[in-house]
Amino acid sequence: MNYTNLGKTGLKVSRICLGCMSYGLKEEREWGLDEEQGRPFIKRALELGINFFDTANMYGTGRSEEVLGRALHDFTERDEVVVATKVYFPMRSDVNGGGLSRKAIMTEIDHSLRRLGTDYVDL
Repeated sequence: MNYTNLGKTGLKVSRICLGCMSYGLKEEREWGLDEEQGRPFIKRALELGINFFDTANMYGTGRSEEVLGRALHDFTERDEVVVATKVYFPMRSDVNGGGLSRKAIMTEIDHSLRRLGTDYVDL
């Protein structure tokens, strides 16, 4: 696997990033995969040297982060991978349930950390 610096972040990432939008979406999207179907893709990506994983709080209404977090916990060490997640779209019905305010970002990152089963995200 080839690796490159991710901008000026100091992070070295695989040139291939595994996007995790389809994990945890089986009942919502015809192209979605449940956890049992998705885990082998994550495991194989790690075996091939992919260390960069992209997800978002809204993918599968949070289930993508849960699937990714459990798989990474089972298949690798947390400091061996770079996890990117995103916020913006409403996850709750309250007036500040989404967006890019400090309140929304901090709330959603806390929820993402819990779903991912980690104490930090890289991006």
